[in-house]
Formats: sequence, C-alpha cells, structure tokens
Amino acid sequence: MTTDMTSGSAYRHLWRYALPLMLGNWFQLCYNAADSVIAGRFIGAHALAAEGAAGPVMNLVILAISGVTVGAGVLMSEFFGARDGQRLRHELATTLLAGLWFSAAVAGLGLVFTPPLLRWLAVPADIFPITVLYLRITFLGAPFTCFYNILAAGLKSVGDARTPLRFLMISSLLNILLDLVFIGWLGFGIACSAATTVAAEAVSAALAAGYLRRRLPELCPRAGEWRIDRALLGRTVRYGGVSALQQACQPIGKVLIQGQVNALGVDVMAAYNAVTRVDDFACIPEQSISQGITTYIAQNRGAGRHDRIRSGFAAGLLMELCYGLFIGGATALLRTPVVSLFVTGPSAQAVVELGARYLGAMAVFYLLPAFTNGFQGYFRGMGRLGVTLLGTLIQTSLRVVFTMLLAPRLGILGIAFACAGGWCVMLLVEVPLYLLRMRGREGAA
Repeated sequence: MTTDMTSGSAYRHLWRYALPLMLGNWFQLCYNAADSVIAGRFIGAHALAAEGAAGPVMNLVILAISGVTVGAGVLMSEFFGARDGQRLRHELATTLLAGLWFSAAVAGLGLVFTPPLLRWLAVPADIFPITVLYLRITFLGAPFTCFYNILAAGLKSVGDARTPLRFLMISSLLNILLDLVFIGWLGFGIACSAATTVAAEAVSAALAAGYLRRRLPELCPRAGEWRIDRALLGRTVRYGGVSALQQACQPIGKVLIQGQVNALGVDVMAAYNAVTRVDDFACIPEQSISQGITTYIAQNRGAGRHDRIRSGFAAGLLMELCYGLFIGGATALLRTPVVSLFVTGPSAQAVVELGARYLGAMAVFYLLPAFTNGFQGYFRGMGRLGVTLLGTLIQTSLRVVFTMLLAPRLGILGIAFACAGGWCVMLLVEVPLYLLRMRGREGAA
C-alpha cells in the first residue's frame, strides 16, 4: 500500500511510517538478542564471545549495503513524489542489478580474507577457529541481504513500511525456531547459528520479491527495463556511495573499538556483545523515525511542497525526543535483568556486573542519538548527504579516539563515555548547519 506524504498531517504520516519500522527493527533485534542468548546458554560463553567478535565485521557489510539502499531510496521517494513511475522502476532495476554484483563479490572476498581479518582484530586463540567458521558462513548471506534491502527500500520509498515489517517478523520467527530446534534441542554448534541466519535472509528476500510482483506490479521493472541505467547509476552512486560510506563508518568504528575490547579479556568481550544488542535495540528505533523524516522530506521536495518540510521535521524531532526519554528510563530500570539473559555459567556474575555498569551510563546518553538521528534524517531528505557523512565521520572518529584513551583506564564504562562525547560534537556541527539552512533555503537541492 503506497502513501502520498505530500498532503495531510505530518504527525500522522511520520507516525504511521515510523511505527512499522520500529516494530520491524525491534523484531530483528529481538532475533539478534535471542540468537546471542541461545548461543550463550546452549553453546557457551566462548560462542557468545565469537559472535561478538564477528558481529562488527558483518555489520560493516550489512550497513554498507543498507547505505546504498538508503541513497537509492531517497531517489525513489523523489520520483514517487514527482509521479514519475518510469524513472522509479528504472532506479529499482539499476540498484538491484548493481547491488547483486557487489554483494556477490563481497561474499567471495569474505570467504577468502576472514582469517587474516580476525588475526588483525586480535581475536583470542581459544575462540579463533569457531569465529572463522561463523563469519565465513554468515558472509554467504550477503546477496540475500542486499536483495531484500533494495526491495524493502523500494516499498518504503512509496510510503509502505508495513509490508517489510511482516517479512521481518516471519523470517525472524523462523530463525529463532530453527535456532531452538537445531542448537537448543539437537545440540548443533555455532555453524548452525550462522546457517539459520542465512536461511532467514533468503526467506525474507523471496517474500519481498513475491509481494512486489503480485501486489505492486506497477513498481516492478518491465521486460525492457531490466538493465543498468548509467545516468541513474551515476546518481545512485553519488547518493548511495556517500550514504554507504556513512553507514560503513559506524561498523568500522566498532571494529576498531572491538580491538580495544578484545584486549580487556573474554568476560568484557561477552559483556560488550550483550550490551551492544541493547544499544541496537535503543538506537535503531530512533533511526526508524529518522527514515520517516527522510522519506517525508524527499517526497515533498520531489513534489515541490517546500512549505511542508519544516513542519514535518519539527514533528519528527518531537517523536525522537519522546522515544529517547522512554528508552533511557526503561534501560535504567531493567539493565541488570536484561544482561542476565545473555549468559550463564561460572563467569556469569562478572559479565552481568560489567554490562549493567555500561548500561547505567548509556541510559542517560540515549537522548543524544535521538537528536542526531533526527538531523540526519532532515539532511538526507534534502539531498545533503555530504552533511550526514561529515557528522557521522566526526562522531565515529571521536568515539574511537575517546575509547582508546578511556577504555584502558575505565574499562567498559570508558566506551559509554566515548559514545557520548562523539554524539555531543556531532550535534555541535549539525545544529548550526541546520539553522543556516532555515534562513529561507529549504528549497535548495
């Protein structure tokens, strides 16, 4: 079901768009958390640490893919707002073909270079073999991830955020069920955990393709349109390349931070893997609201409705504020029992104490990314992707530097303060740029 955001209430459009994205991301994060819980409880702390060591590497791949789709989604939203269905279909075909070639190459390179990459990350010897196995299998799912994300971006660009939610729910439930059966009941190891993830990604891609073909044939590229349009590819690379670089900055930073975490021992590695699941749970819904702001602004910019841009952004910021306050309070109250879900065994108490200490600080800081995501959504929707890249580069680089300075002295708590420092400086850059743009220049491309 498509949604035209160029008329009607900004609050209603943003809420109806962002809520399914939030639920979908929460569902995906619940799966990720369940996967870690199952690995930690049925395989052991070493498996939890191995997944934590592999996670930043795969996040780098996934966010690079999603970065390209975010850039393509901005273009598709513009074409939809301008009522240009032919260019929308051409953009979808171009992104699908180019994206699948790219993701297949990434999967092949990942299989070859996993061992030296993990050695560079200083993964401990006692978990090195299972981390290599887990990461190599997970790399095989890159083409499925790419295919699904592009189709989901197409649906979201026309205002349909509910359908991708249904696909995520189905694939995530399937993934959890397979984990419980093959790991919890039959006792298979970490290789099975990676294989079930790949299987779930394939299912979500197949569901999205089938839906688009049956229910929205007007968006499906036609026989003569299945080709790479060089002009659109150039725009997609300019938009998507900047967005991909921006998306890749965070996992690159996490990879560098993971190296600092690895030096602190297996207990800290296990605790950090657990709390980053909570971080994702807290911050990704803020990113969902940001995506809503982007789509709303891009559609109205494509339709020439510049008068609606400022009111839509104000509505989005208010939603970010309310959510940031909510998730911060919930994290402060539930931090200890939440971390306790992730691990059992002799080292469980130490892991829980470390994780709870980290989350106690982050509960206060979660309001900062609520605002940074809001401003990122505005600049993406206006096509000012260079600003979003600058903000992310500043935040990520400072977070890494602060972690290197603070983690050896404060342990896992130093990582929380490093996050807050990066977000604060990011706001100090983006807010003045927004205020300058508000001086009668919303209509600039």
